[in-house]
Amino acid sequence: MDNSRKRLNSILHQLAEIDYVHPEDIPNIDLYMDQVLTFLDQELGTVREATEDKAMTKTMINNYTKNQLMPPPEKKKYSRDHMLNLIFIYYFKNFLGLKDIKSILDPINEKYYGDNESLDIFDIYCDMVGYERRVAKEVTKDIIKKYNESREAFANQDEESKDILQDFTFICLLSFDVFVKKMMIEQYISGRREEEKNTKEK
Repeated sequence: MDNSRKRLNSILHQLAEIDYVHPEDIPNIDLYMDQVLTFLDQELGTVREATEDKAMTKTMINNYTKNQLMPPPEKKKYSRDHMLNLIFIYYFKNFLGLKDIKSILDPINEKYYGDNESLDIFDIYCDMVGYERRVAKEVTKDIIKKYNESREAFANQDEESKDILQDFTFICLLSFDVFVKKMMIEQYISGRREEEKNTKEK
């Protein structure tokens, strides 16, 4: 097995081990800041970057509240809905700015934050977890497909050059996918923001 295939298998193994925060593990009691930070560190351990000391810091959470990405804590305590907001923010912040994250979460918090008889943020999170399980399998298949495509590129080059160029091709294929999806998300958010602005002006 060549080195590139070993690298791919290692990445796929890590991908398979990435775990979401299980809904039943999210405390349904109010927590103080230190308890929130401890919980996030423990639960986001499998997705946290190796360079990250902490999943989130006190300063970061205060900044999210200051920028109105989520409602402020009540008497310095954070509810389960706060925790769910922070989990969503953690994932979104890897590829979106705070303004866009706020645009995503605003309608959710306005309509579903707090006690709601029909549907609440916890229900929404449970549904998202269900989608994540299915999407993860499709993502793995797509990565393997892109890898196999990259192995067909620059076939006429010598082994050393071919290895470098095929790795570069694989990275470009993955990067283009990320770029297009990120751009689509940003444009979708921007379009919705413009529609809301026009509605308010009428």
